Amino acid sequence: MHDAPLMLCAGEALTDMIYQGDERWVSRVGGSVWNVARALAVLGERTAFAGAISRDRFGDALWAASEAVGLDLRLLQRVERSPLLAIVEQGEPPRYFFIGDDSADLHFDPDVLPEYWSRDLRWAHFGGISLAREPLASNLVALAEKLKEQGVAISYDPNYRNLMDERYAPTLRSMAELADVIKVSDDDLRGLFPGVPLDEALRQLRAAAPSAFCLLTRGGQGASLFHGDQRADARAPAVAVVDTVGAGDASVAGLLHSLARHPGRSLQSHLHAALAAGSAACLQSGATPPPPAAMQQLFELLEGDAS
Repeated sequence: MHDAPLMLCAGEALTDMIYQGDERWVSRVGGSVWNVARALAVLGERTAFAGAISRDRFGDALWAASEAVGLDLRLLQRVERSPLLAIVEQGEPPRYFFIGDDSADLHFDPDVLPEYWSRDLRWAHFGGISLAREPLASNLVALAEKLKEQGVAISYDPNYRNLMDERYAPTLRSMAELADVIKVSDDDLRGLFPGVPLDEALRQLRAAAPSAFCLLTRGGQGASLFHGDQRADARAPAVAVVDTVGAGDASVAGLLHSLARHPGRSLQSHLHAALAAGSAACLQSGATPPPPAAMQQLFELLEGDAS
């Protein structure tokens, strides 16, 4: 496979249907894993998205948006099934549900991927609702296990949603144990470990992968990056926020980009890269990839403040 990808994001690409009031709705391309893939591509990484989308206008929009940022489309499958829709009735506090009992995403088939597609792969990212929807979830966990055996580093962002009930616990454990990078927010921890204090929830999650990088985001309270016994803390740079949708996904991409391109950086600098990407994504509406120039400017600002 010519120019095989170096980075992979495998999971869901979907359409957000967002209520605007007065019975008006607007559709937006999205999906947490797909958002990470687009952000990595914009940041210059040779990235593929592996998943399945529908053959209707919703699938066309996802394909076009993937193509626009230079994603490798050879692993993106199109099937004759309905689209996966996220119905967003309310933004803050969020109220949403999903439509897609037999939708396209569930029919992703790893067995028909092109020959030698993973030969150059260095990183693979998983997460989102794709890991809570069968049979897709089992296929993705098996794919992650296979890639780990090949020496591919695994990134995992559970990105908690309300369909992740007690049945999700084995997947959480399996993916955390495979992970070289875990990204989680304080809200994720509350959802994944109900009734457990945040510090204890984080300890339990990190215990599954004690040598992994673990990025904990806390909204306006800043973020922390853990690696073994090391810890770095920082607050996001002040920006004129247009929209926070996709900021967490962008922060994952920023961290992976930093780890891949600058492995010798300090833990603090890797955290700054993640925060810069997340903040840069907030400068635009929707789940839009962070502009590289804005990310670099914010990264330099954070690095300067820390010196």
